[in-house]
Amino acid sequence: MTDTYKTINSATEGIYKEKGSKFISFAIPANNIEEVKEIVKDFRKKYYDARHVCYAYMLGMEQKEWRANDDGEPSGTAGKPILGQINSHELTNILVIVVRYFGGVLLGTGGLVLAYKEATIDALQQAEIIEKTIQTKLCIHFEYPLMNDVMRVLKDSSASILNQNYNQDCSMEINIRKQEYNTLLGKLEKIEGIVIKV
Repeated sequence: MTDTYKTINSATEGIYKEKGSKFISFAIPANNIEEVKEIVKDFRKKYYDARHVCYAYMLGMEQKEWRANDDGEPSGTAGKPILGQINSHELTNILVIVVRYFGGVLLGTGGLVLAYKEATIDALQQAEIIEKTIQTKLCIHFEYPLMNDVMRVLKDSSASILNQNYNQDCSMEINIRKQEYNTLLGKLEKIEGIVIKV
């Protein structure tokens, strides 16, 4: 199983215009449902004069937590095409909001699907897509004479040291890739006198 996922580095904006209607799109990094709710609430306040504030999000590495919201547009014409673009870019931990200002001409369901899709594509094209690794934290405690043994094990892994304290009783807080976690744990446990807190 992989321990990496793709997301966007920072928030971006896009736009699509059709027959007087304006579709302003925003791609925003988001890590959890509370964050998503806050952002959507803020956008509804900020764009209170817009006809629709539609969105879709995808959360988590397994990409199991998602939602598509049409906000009054005909069912499946807004949220779904937004989500479709998130999926086709294989992104997660992302929220895409498309704000629509109605231009007086009805676009029909096909026109709406295209507009929301194109607006989303524009925002995503402005974004820097990055690959992130899922890290697990580990705290280790040991006496100073064990320092060399501990450092030797850490050097052979992709672990990064977040905090360290080198007194008589040493402690380290480290980050390790999820995939390497069990291997590192096994090696550290072989060092006698080490205390590991997960």
